[in-house]
Amino acid sequence: MGGAWLTGGLAALATETGWDPASADRIVGTSAGAMMGALLASGVPPWFMVAHSAGETFEGVHDAGGRPQREASRSAGAVYRIDRGTRLPIGPGSWRLALSSLSNPTRRTPAMLFGGSLPRGVISTEPLKDTIRRVVPEGWVDHPGTWILACDYATGRRVAFGRGGAPPADLADAVAASCAIPGFFAPVEIGGREYVDGGLHSTSNLDVLSDEALDLVICLNPTSSLHPPQAWNPAERVAAALRSVSGRRLGSEARGLREAGTRVVLIQPVTEDHRAMGPNLMSTRNRNPVIQTAIETVGRQLRDPEVRDALADLPPGEPHKVARPPGPPSTWPAVGPAARA
Repeated sequence: MGGAWLTGGLAALATETGWDPASADRIVGTSAGAMMGALLASGVPPWFMVAHSAGETFEGVHDAGGRPQREASRSAGAVYRIDRGTRLPIGPGSWRLALSSLSNPTRRTPAMLFGGSLPRGVISTEPLKDTIRRVVPEGWVDHPGTWILACDYATGRRVAFGRGGAPPADLADAVAASCAIPGFFAPVEIGGREYVDGGLHSTSNLDVLSDEALDLVICLNPTSSLHPPQAWNPAERVAAALRSVSGRRLGSEARGLREAGTRVVLIQPVTEDHRAMGPNLMSTRNRNPVIQTAIETVGRQLRDPEVRDALADLPPGEPHKVARPPGPPSTWPAVGPAARA
């Protein structure tokens, strides 16, 4: 559901501002944001993400491996099957992560203690990797400022793959690692170490930009809430509590950036989004309603006078990346490996 909301949010951002989000100096993604950020940085425009998810077929459009677009999964990797090579999920998945969280609570989040204590995940990340490999078969994306956030499964150390000093990784592996929720997905091995969801450290990870001296940061965060819902049943109460924790962390990181002189625009789900997504963010049932709802709700947030003022100096984007090109695919300008005619 987070990926669906981000798809609609990116489409609204491009449409309302006329700016191409892929032209940002830095594209930072965590968990579902890693998937959508990687596709964006790979040259797949938001309008194409929306159309593909809705089931549209573009004859003559092939992925980087030559496979036709019509055969690609519409789920953005949200296909759940057991990982054949996973270990038996008995006991805590990472004793070291759980114990390090207890021994150093000021440097580790409660999510790390919880994540380390859960049994090892058994769901394969291969569908996530396949989605990325359709646009970047191997290596890293050409965009030089694409950072994918994950956490070391043993130590909890946050790693921004793609950033200087980070371990080398294929984009597909980094995205899968960033999405690997402990207790659900199997950890992803990169360079001899195992990595899991970067959301264990923070669902937003805005603070990785604190030393970048950027003029403006736009953060779309599907796990917090602009309008905290009134929760009644147990599932909704748990979801509301998680959104509250995410929102407090997001607010703290945004304040740090603002104090450093960076303007920050936060875009978050509202009541209509919560209704569309439901309490289970891993659900695959309502992807397209969530996308369409986000297009509307994020569009309204972007039309707020204060937000419009903050975004007024964004440079215009290339028309074919911001809006759907006219005519058949054979006439389209190149918009990335996944949408080449």
